[in-house]
Amino acid sequence: MVIPTALYYLFAPLLVALVGILAERMGSPKLRSVFSILASVWGVASVYQLYNMLQSSPDQILLITLGGNPPLAACLEIDALSIYVAFSAALLGFFANVYSYSYMSHDTRLTEYYTLLHALVVGIIGVALAGDLFTLFIFWEAMGISSYTLVSFRKDTPGPIEAGFKYMIMGSVGSTILFFGAALLYGMTGTLNLAQMSSVLRGHAISPWLYIVFAMLIVGFGVKSAIVPMHTWLPDAHPEAPSPISAMLSGIVIETGLYAMVRVLYLLFEPSFFTLPMMILAILTMSLGNIMALLQNDLKRLLAYSSIAQIGYMLIGVSTGLSIGLLGTFMHVFNHSLMKGMAFLAAGNIVHETGTRDLNEMKGVGRMMPITTFAITIAFLGLGGVPGTSGFISKFILFNASLGAGIPILAVVGVLNSTLSMAYYLRVVMTLLDGKAREGMAVKEAPLTMAGVILVMSIIVIALGLYPSPIMGISTDASEALITSLGNYIGAVLR
Repeated sequence: MVIPTALYYLFAPLLVALVGILAERMGSPKLRSVFSILASVWGVASVYQLYNMLQSSPDQILLITLGGNPPLAACLEIDALSIYVAFSAALLGFFANVYSYSYMSHDTRLTEYYTLLHALVVGIIGVALAGDLFTLFIFWEAMGISSYTLVSFRKDTPGPIEAGFKYMIMGSVGSTILFFGAALLYGMTGTLNLAQMSSVLRGHAISPWLYIVFAMLIVGFGVKSAIVPMHTWLPDAHPEAPSPISAMLSGIVIETGLYAMVRVLYLLFEPSFFTLPMMILAILTMSLGNIMALLQNDLKRLLAYSSIAQIGYMLIGVSTGLSIGLLGTFMHVFNHSLMKGMAFLAAGNIVHETGTRDLNEMKGVGRMMPITTFAITIAFLGLGGVPGTSGFISKFILFNASLGAGIPILAVVGVLNSTLSMAYYLRVVMTLLDGKAREGMAVKEAPLTMAGVILVMSIIVIALGLYPSPIMGISTDASEALITSLGNYIGAVLR
């Protein structure tokens, strides 16, 4: 019963491609878009059904082996953290699909676009559910290849091609380093299963080879996560991608890299081992991201650097080694997927109507796009950690966790960076509302499917800011899966 439910959504891209081709042949391209939206609803429902099955499991673990038993078999090991990341991906994928209905309507090759978009979500979900490094790597590459292609989807102009190629080169180098790190781990433990590797390595003395493995894991996962100094692909890729893809890249793809890194590090090492490296990376990532965002005039490039800074905040929780710190990290993963996804989609509305990404050309545009302006303002307030938004809750937990862990420097730097970020967020809002639009610019509110999506997302951000209990409860389960329930994760395979 578990296997069909867990794998339902993995077949959605094939169905989307098939129905899309048939729809085009029958002269009904809109059917393709509608079916893609239905497939994304199917994905959310499948993850939710999997969550219900997990709740009824005695040890809160679902184990699916493919081709035998570990260490030889591929393995999906599903816990609260896996479901949390999978649901975040499926939900943002749904919003991106609905938004794409109007936004991508003037593009060609849409069957390819929707298939790749679903393949991207499938790759993320696969990474979240993987219980061994081989399975994780297969889905990791599926996520990477689909995202490289989507960045360069509009291949008629050189910008997307250059950005996609740079992303592919850096991503491939990161994946190669990750592959060799997995090979070393296999040589040391005789298995690629995460639970079995944990039982062999965790708690034992750190050898020189483990230092090398640790460095490889940081670089391999860090490239996809856009952790400084492995971030240089992101400011080029996000602006050049179609806005729904920018939302996916920033809202969940880089967080998936962070999830994979956190999952593997907490399974293989004691948190005290990587506290100092994570502290340094957190400070560098959030500080450089915010400083560079402050210097941008390209709206989407500004948002891209902001995403780098947000990853830095998430690393604060990772470095504490505490359940409360991871609670803040995973809450911010979900909040960021909504807030940054909404910001990129709202930016897409503005670019769609004005034909420019230059902030200097957007003066007064916000007055003619009230829903878009409202949504991007809520997104910015949440990203800045203003009370009343869900972003405030997760940042408050992160900064308090750093104090509780005896690392006050992270709280100080985090608060200063949040304050700095409001400078460029408010600059964008003031530019949109300042004066009148330039002469000859006929701007109106974006189509209903585009404006409606970001309005719904903004309502969710406000609702979770005023009543955070639902997401806090799920985030608590996700964080405890790495700390207090680690034995269940290992035991599900070993028993």
